[in-house]
Amino acid sequence: MTPDADYKKQAAQQALELVRSDMVLGLGSGSTIAHFIDELGARLRSGQLQRIICVPTSLQTAQRATVAGIALTQLAAHMRLDLVVDGADEIDPQCNLIKGLGRALLREKIVAQHALQFVVVADDSKRVGRLGTRCPLPVEILPFEAAAHVRWLGTLGCRAELWCEADGTPLLTDNGNQLAKCWFADGISDPAALAQQLQARAGILEHGLFLGLATRVITVGADGVRNERCN
Repeated sequence: MTPDADYKKQAAQQALELVRSDMVLGLGSGSTIAHFIDELGARLRSGQLQRIICVPTSLQTAQRATVAGIALTQLAAHMRLDLVVDGADEIDPQCNLIKGLGRALLREKIVAQHALQFVVVADDSKRVGRLGTRCPLPVEILPFEAAAHVRWLGTLGCRAELWCEADGTPLLTDNGNQLAKCWFADGISDPAALAQQLQARAGILEHGLFLGLATRVITVGADGVRNERCN
C-alpha cells in the first residue's frame, strides 16, 4: 500500500470511531470512502456494529456496500442522517470543500444536506489555502446545449472544458448529465459569490463547491492525524 493509500485508510478508520449501532449513514464516493465501506462491512460482520443502514451517493458506492454486506436505504425513508462520511478533492482552512472529481457531486450534495453530522475524510494533501488552486471545480450541466453552458462557464474567470472519456465522448454522471471542469489560475477568490452565480444559471445543475456543510474534517499525513470540528 502506498503512503497516500495508507493515509486514506487511516482517515477512514478515524471516521468509523464516530459510528454507533442503529445509525443511519450516508456513504460518499471515492477511494477514501472505499476504505470506510470495507471496514464498516467488516465491523458489521463481526458484530462490533449492528443494525446500520446507509444511503449511497453513487452506483459504485452502492455496489461496494452491497458486496460488503451493508444494508441500503433511501432518503425518502430517512430524511435525517445521523452521519454522512465523504471525501474531498480540496479542503480550505474554513472547512469549505471542492468535491466532484469522483463524478458524483450532485448526489453527494443531496445526501450531505440531510446530515446531522457531515464528516470529511482525506489524506492531508487535500488541504489548501484557497479552493481551486490544485484541482478544477467540477460542474454538472444539462446535456441540452452543453457546449453553450461550457462557454458561459468560461466567462467566470476560468478555463472551462467539457469532461470527456478517453475516446472523446462526453462523460456522463449516474444522473445521465454531463460534467465540465473549471480551472482557476489563481484559485477561487470568492467561493460564495461564485456559488451564487452558478446556482442562478439555467442549465447549471450543480457545482462542486461545498460551503458550510462539513461539521468535521479528518485528514492524515506524515505528521499524523488531524481531526478538527468545523464552525
